Amino acid sequence: MEPSAQRLSASLRGLAATLVELAQVRLELFSVEAQEEVLRVASLVAYGAIALVCMALGLGFLAILITVALWDEHRLLALSVFTAVFLLAGLVAMAQARERIRRGSRLFSASIEELRQDRESLEP
Repeated sequence: MEPSAQRLSASLRGLAATLVELAQVRLELFSVEAQEEVLRVASLVAYGAIALVCMALGLGFLAILITVALWDEHRLLALSVFTAVFLLAGLVAMAQARERIRRGSRLFSASIEELRQDRESLEP
């Protein structure tokens, strides 16, 4: 084999090794981001569920307390007000959830940015 062919072969092997290493680093970053996102979503769901149950029980008992306290004079007014408050809170929560879904996710944004920078650095 000629020396120039050997140098070309060595250069190609070096380029291939660099590309494999670059891909490995990007996949590791992707994996770390995926694990972080899973943990974040799991904790968000757990705390959200706990908060939802506690707030629902608290508001329910408050509504019952006020309704019982006003039972002789304004029981229908108390029940109507609490029904309206709970329905309004549900509508606001639904609108907020819809807005957050529409905004999308930042999932893998660091990986995407790193891949964009890699592509730009490889362009002539």
